Amino acid sequence: MVFYMSIGVVLLFVLWGGLMPESLASAANSLLVFATNKFGWFYLIAAFSFLVFVLYLAFSKYGQIKLGKDDDEPEYSNFTWFAMLFSAGMGIGLVFWGVAEPLSHYVTPPVGEGQTDEAARLAMRYSFFHWGLQPWGIYTLLALSLAYFKFRKGYNGLISLTFRPLFGEKVSGPLGKSIDILAIIATVFGVATSLGLGVLQINGGLSHIAGINSNIVNQLIIIAVVTVLYLISATTGLDRGIKYLSNANLLIAVALLLLTMFLGPTSFLFDIFTSTLGSYLQNLMSMSLRMTPFTDSKWISGWTLFYWAWWIAWAPFVGTFIARVSKGRTIREFVLGVMLIPSLFSFVWFAVFGGTALHMEIFEGIKLSQVAEKDVTLTLFEMLENLPMGMLLSVVATLLIITFFVTSADSATFVLGMLSSNGKLNPSNKVKVTWGILQATIASVLLLSGGLQGLQTASIVAALPFALIMVLMCFSLMKALQEETKIYKKKQTSERKLEMILNDSK
Repeated sequence: MVFYMSIGVVLLFVLWGGLMPESLASAANSLLVFATNKFGWFYLIAAFSFLVFVLYLAFSKYGQIKLGKDDDEPEYSNFTWFAMLFSAGMGIGLVFWGVAEPLSHYVTPPVGEGQTDEAARLAMRYSFFHWGLQPWGIYTLLALSLAYFKFRKGYNGLISLTFRPLFGEKVSGPLGKSIDILAIIATVFGVATSLGLGVLQINGGLSHIAGINSNIVNQLIIIAVVTVLYLISATTGLDRGIKYLSNANLLIAVALLLLTMFLGPTSFLFDIFTSTLGSYLQNLMSMSLRMTPFTDSKWISGWTLFYWAWWIAWAPFVGTFIARVSKGRTIREFVLGVMLIPSLFSFVWFAVFGGTALHMEIFEGIKLSQVAEKDVTLTLFEMLENLPMGMLLSVVATLLIITFFVTSADSATFVLGMLSSNGKLNPSNKVKVTWGILQATIASVLLLSGGLQGLQTASIVAALPFALIMVLMCFSLMKALQEETKIYKKKQTSERKLEMILNDSK
């Protein structure tokens, strides 16, 4: 039922976007404006609350509870685990926005005039903010709930079943199915639009390196090639395709990062990282709850609220995948690993790529911001071209985008298979191939019709009801942890009483 209803809703939206792209974009934009204007405050409070909640669990008495049986060990090494969750979570986004976002904030900062020293500092700080602790706090909450109820309680890996402590058996009825369908739709829309946007980025890289024209024919060819690659990876399973590609992703990303760092203004980049990290931590609270009620500024809604809604819309996909590969870790290890390590890597990434771009813009007179205004997909390659070994760096960056894209797509195919197969840890290849082909078809139709932006906006609108679901998830998880602690205490008390009785009898 969940599988067929999800496909039905998705196909209706694809037909809408394919036949009437302007109508879909207009309706989705109206809903997005309504959501951010009326509930922008809720997005900010919810994202900050999720961060505080998971950090509390990590350092509380619940931190020692394992996501599995007490004697379970992690399935994957720390390196592979980090590579898999990072590749699914934000890999391609960092490559896409690592240069473009700081430049955008430098030209149009959240406050004050653009293209000043203060604008440069704010540009780096808000780039850290948008890709740091809050996004990974959102992913951590959903992933932790799924992993706890799946591996500790033995439930199927469905998002709806994480609400059993609150709603009992009602989660097996229409309420639970509605939650699972919403999660699938948000995942399909998010991944399909990202597939389309990623294809544009790959086409931009190939155009820069090999002169291959950026047009719809080449983009459809790229979609076909990438689809074959991620279907091969997805059907070989977690322990082969996705695992090996994720490890390769991380190695290529680190290589590109180090090359850019040492070929660029190295000392300047270390200064940027240190000062921005301190500023970010110092201003985390104020940035997390910052609104502009007394001004007409649209910056918050256009950037921070948009990002928060985007991360929430992606939470079903990323959270489900992270949960799947995290069996055997304690809550403390899980929270700190999922939140801190990827956030730190994101900070280093933005310091290197954003810092290098700002150095070129401010001190070298290379106007990368003008390139970003014309075509954001070329900004990274224009920056790399102005470094020694620029062509080699562009080739490595294009390869990284492709491999990140394949792992994101095959991870999503795996997750969609789980969510639409009653939470099976290893869904059938038939279901995974169905979702994989459907994702590629959606991206192709929307690229042809120009409806890609409309579907992306629609996926973000779905974040509002899902944010409410995640708030309830906090209460459900807390209730389950409290009940487990009570049972554990009763068990300990009974064991002590039995021990005392045995000692007295002796």
